[in-house]
Amino acid sequence: MHKVTALTRPDAWVLEPQPSTFAPNSRWSNKDMDPVPPKGRTWSTFNYIAYWVSDATNVAVWELASSMLAIGLSWRQALPAIAVGHIIISAVMVLNGTIGARLHVGFPVLNRSSFGFWFSYFSVVSRVVLSMFWFGIQTYTGSECVYQMLKAIWPSLARLHNGLSDGAHITTAGMMSYFLYWLIQFPLMLVSPQKIRWLFVVKAFVVPPAWLAMLIWAFVKVPSSEGLFEQKSNLSGSEMSYAWLSALNSALGIYSTLAVNIPDFTRYAKNERAQYVQLLIIPTAFTLVGFIGISVTSAGMALYGDVLWDPLQLIDHWDNRAAAFFASLTFVLATLGTNISANSLSAANDMTVLFPRYINIRRGQVLCALLGGWALCPWEILASAQGFLSFMNGYTVFLGPFAGIMIADYWIVHKCKVDVPAMYKPHGRYRYTYGFNWRAVVAILVSVPPNMPGLISSINPKIDVGGAMKVFDFAWLFGFFTASVIYTVLSLAFPARETFLPAAITSDDAPAEDAPDAPRSEKSSHLDRKSVEEEVHAVA
Repeated sequence: MHKVTALTRPDAWVLEPQPSTFAPNSRWSNKDMDPVPPKGRTWSTFNYIAYWVSDATNVAVWELASSMLAIGLSWRQALPAIAVGHIIISAVMVLNGTIGARLHVGFPVLNRSSFGFWFSYFSVVSRVVLSMFWFGIQTYTGSECVYQMLKAIWPSLARLHNGLSDGAHITTAGMMSYFLYWLIQFPLMLVSPQKIRWLFVVKAFVVPPAWLAMLIWAFVKVPSSEGLFEQKSNLSGSEMSYAWLSALNSALGIYSTLAVNIPDFTRYAKNERAQYVQLLIIPTAFTLVGFIGISVTSAGMALYGDVLWDPLQLIDHWDNRAAAFFASLTFVLATLGTNISANSLSAANDMTVLFPRYINIRRGQVLCALLGGWALCPWEILASAQGFLSFMNGYTVFLGPFAGIMIADYWIVHKCKVDVPAMYKPHGRYRYTYGFNWRAVVAILVSVPPNMPGLISSINPKIDVGGAMKVFDFAWLFGFFTASVIYTVLSLAFPARETFLPAAITSDDAPAEDAPDAPRSEKSSHLDRKSVEEEVHAVA
């Protein structure tokens, strides 16, 4: 009983002090926030290939072309939009990913060098909310996969009495499937980022062959000249151009979140070259999955008379219960890998920065599982909050500028010469003006508002915003390039001189006495003296 009572005290949850390399004390960092030591850099080129093949094979990418065909494009126009969008996003991934691979720190810490120590929390909090929201939505999608698996084994599940009211927006069978999927997913969230890469390897070997089998099934059942492949575009001129740009924006938006926080994964790279393969694997894998989605949906249209973009609805029409079970199993695995990589790990990394004394990556993932999985009630959001869903989908209006500012700051403004130790100090060189880099603030204020009318119209289509909707059609591109140009011009015209260095200062530059086996007090005092001297020198 005494032990249980002790757990109710806040100090019982304080993380064990770690030999933090740079932060003044445990209030500002913990082991999971610190630069990854050499022994923790375990991700190879093969792991990044497996990671992206894993992320490409998810329901959202399968359905990616659906919105494109819905606005009047043909499949011949939709596929190039998917390919070009992912070529662009892969370049952004590598530019931001190289920063993480070189400096071995995650997005929440890196962001301080461009946004300022305190303003960086704006993007971090945004990412936490966004990640937990999509975690809940993806968990609900996974529960639908579990339902199809169970129904393939016990067809009577479809007739299970529903003991919940209509206002619950979920049935008894649905809640049971949701709980089962959440239980399957939860233990995987306790695995460290260094080891979770093996889940992506398993998914990369299991899911793509199954989906290719579905592609073969589609072409065997229905000739390629029928179904969606017959659909011709009825658009022309500027209408066609804006529709294609909107399709391109959809392709960019699907992983625009990860384009910002990819350093959370590349920080574990064996070397920066290991993650260059993203340039090739991202457009290849995502375009192939988009084609599979079009082809299988086209076959379903000819066979069942409905345009079934949701693959689980398609599987629901199958008579072969074994095929339905194994196909649903691959979608369970697909959703698991994506939800952990794109949502729970991202949320956990961000939470470590918000409360470093109490939250590490493992605890952050547990909180994400509880808050995102249950507190947000994703079935309620999907059933009755379409406006909120549209807002979250339109959040790319912020993510484009975030990515643009980060890339411009590291590659153009500071030319790769940044100070990693200072990123951990609230009063270090990246404090800027009261913790805010006003250049980043201005870049956000200039690049985001032009897209707000379009975002409002997407939430409530009854609101006519006229020509402003056309800017929203390419919101990510507009935000990315506008913010990066504005930030670069302001940073070079009004430089924050204390942030400019003759050479980069990284975690690998720490002297021998700062090795992990050195006494903590010795390390901290030496590094604090070193940091103060550098800051005084920079200001002078």
